[in-house]
Parts: sequence; C-alpha cells; structure tokens
Amino acid sequence: MRRVVPALLALALGATACGSGEPAAEAKTLTVFAAASLTESFGTLGKRFEAQNSGVTVKFSFEGSSALVQKLTQGAKADVFASADQANMDKAAKGELLDGQPSVFATNRLAIAVGKGNPKGIKGLADLVKDGLTVVVCAPQVPCGSAAKKVQQSSGVTLKPASEEQDVKSVLAKVQSGDADAGLVYVTDATSAAGKVDKVDFPEAAGAINEYPIAVVKDAPQAQLAGLFRDFVLGEEGKKELAKVGFGTP
Repeated sequence: MRRVVPALLALALGATACGSGEPAAEAKTLTVFAAASLTESFGTLGKRFEAQNSGVTVKFSFEGSSALVQKLTQGAKADVFASADQANMDKAAKGELLDGQPSVFATNRLAIAVGKGNPKGIKGLADLVKDGLTVVVCAPQVPCGSAAKKVQQSSGVTLKPASEEQDVKSVLAKVQSGDADAGLVYVTDATSAAGKVDKVDFPEAAGAINEYPIAVVKDAPQAQLAGLFRDFVLGEEGKKELAKVGFGTP
C-alpha cells in the first residue's frame, strides 16, 4: 500500500501539470487540388504552411487541371483549387464550384525536355518534326497541351506526337525514362528535373504564356484555412518559392 499511494499521487500531479498547460491545437487537414506542374513548389510551401500553423496537415492532389475540375464537378471534397490555366478555372467558376473570385499567382511557359546531354542535338521547336524522333506532348484538354497547340498554330510547326499525356509530369517521365526523345513541358518542370533531363528553350513559347489562378472551393470543409493558404501562396514567401523553379509573376 505504501508503494501504491506515492505512485497514485505522482500520476495525479502529472495529470494536473498536463491540464494546466495550453490546450493542444486541433488537428485539421487542408485538401489542395493543384496542377501537376506545381508539385515541387507547392510541396515545399505546404510544409512551410504546416510549420506555421500548428496541428494542420496539408494534403495535396496533383493532377492535370482538367481532371481536377472533373473531380470537383463530380462532388470530390477539396478546400483549395490551383489551376495551370484560366480556362479550367473558368469551368470551375461556371459550375459554381468556387467561393469568391480566383487570383492569378504565377505564369508559366513551355520548354523542350530532352535526354540528359541532349543526345539528339535538338535546338528548337522545328527540330521536333525530324524523322526518327519520338516526341510526346500533353493532351489538348490539359493546360500544357493547350499551350502546345497554340505554339504549333502560331509557329506553323505541326508535331506528330507518339502520345498525348494527361499531365505534364507524365510527359517528363517518358523523356526521363528514354521512352521519348523529347517532350513539350513547362520550364518549371524541366528546371525541377535538372540533372535528369536537359532543357531547351525556344522563342515560340512566348506566344503561349499560361496564367495560374488559385481559389477557395465552395463549401470547403476548412474554409478559413483555405483562405490562409491562398493568401500564403499569393504572398512574398509563395512568390519566392515559385520563382526558384522558373515561374513568372502575374
């Protein structure tokens, strides 16, 4: 009994001490639907946002913007939507899927991703029509595919892609694996994959600059946090991180 009583007293004192401190922050999960080209930048920003907001976990779904809009239309729950173009954000707005007006936070342009060392000696867009090259692009409904279509129309260069992928990371993956000799990707994706692929800039890309808007989703489960994350991306810290991989400012 002499041993039991001190042990019970110690437990009681411990419980009192714990109860006298600040209450633990409520665990919250912020769900962000974001274009695939934002994977690296938003991944870093998400970790910083978590560090600045105790108890918050940021859960990302990175896909082609058109696929994300489709998921939202079908009832998928998310707090924030960041698109790689205005067209898909407009679809979300017309479908009454947004809470408030979207804000453009970055711009992006295309580049040619080629194998490390550029073994095929590709120097520009016109080189992609040469015989024997395997070229991949994004599907037309995806922002990077829409940009690729604009570039071809304005330049008069018509590509014959081996495949049309559902997001820009899939294009990049085929170049990295050697399944393709070249692919039209965003500057930011090629920059993020430095050391795995080489990047070839081409002047025609200036004719198809994509604007990236961000918005809070209607009936967001974490509406207040969603607004804070949107503002975080639009703020100075967001701009600096996005600029590291080549995103332009609006």
